[in-house]
Amino acid sequence: MAEVLVLVDHVDGAVRKPTLELLTLARRVGDPVAVALGAGAEATASVLGEHGAVRVLVSDASEFADYLVVPKVDALQAAFEAVSPVAVLVVSSAEGKEVAARLALRVGSGVITDATDLEAGEQGVVATQAAFAASYTTRSRVSRGVPVITVKPNSAPVEPVAAAGAVQALSVSFGDAATGTRVTSRTARESTGRPELTEAAIVVSGGRGVNGAENFPVIEALADSLGAAVGASRAAVDAGWYPHTSQVGQTGKSVSPQLYIASGISGAIQHRAGMQTSKTIVAINKDAEAPIFELVDYGVVGDLFAVVPQLTEEINNRKG
Repeated sequence: MAEVLVLVDHVDGAVRKPTLELLTLARRVGDPVAVALGAGAEATASVLGEHGAVRVLVSDASEFADYLVVPKVDALQAAFEAVSPVAVLVVSSAEGKEVAARLALRVGSGVITDATDLEAGEQGVVATQAAFAASYTTRSRVSRGVPVITVKPNSAPVEPVAAAGAVQALSVSFGDAATGTRVTSRTARESTGRPELTEAAIVVSGGRGVNGAENFPVIEALADSLGAAVGASRAAVDAGWYPHTSQVGQTGKSVSPQLYIASGISGAIQHRAGMQTSKTIVAINKDAEAPIFELVDYGVVGDLFAVVPQLTEEINNRKG
């Protein structure tokens, strides 16, 4: 069967959930061959094998930690030439998109970004995407070369399927550009105890209606009761009520959780572009004419300061 390259997103051998989702999608079009790079690469093999990877190509060269992006492109190109895959899958992150674009340029292929689904077609892999601020759904395929596709987190379930997961060393020759930009320092992100925003299965966001940073604990309490990530609209971020790293929207982060709860958010197109592909959307807003109600699955017209605490209390009671 044809093989599909999957670039592994991991931290010191701990595989992140979006990579396991990629393996689910990869199995729809071929046999997944994982490419694990950097410190702890070999330690990923058991988990990857448990989720369908027939092979795991590993390289733990120091260049992956010491320099930005290009060493990973060099390695993925080496894997591409060794495997001759029918597709290459990468997680849709800022770095993932850059890696995908650079690889596609090198191998003369087309690139598709932010896919939400994949299927095998008669003329190659077909990807589903949300386009024009998620106002349309498109199905597309590349017209030249092997498709290089980035996939949004939460686009597929994690489905364990036992496979060989055989570890093979990947020989990588780094080009001159690989050492062009050196990493000089790293600062660990302060942990909130909540899921990463772009990977979370549930996201609770607050907007202009929260009316101040001092009121965001209401949003956080609901998120914590659900084990969710906390997001914010651009209006809330611009006002200084919540960090930019939590902004959801066209100029912030794009999320696609199983459940998205928008509290005090009007639903401007800028915000909708970042969350409209969520599987289930719930809005809480006291303005019955707010644009957000045009796309929700469930809407509550009411004061968020009355509705959200009651919802939090009910969830906690049911958990208890």
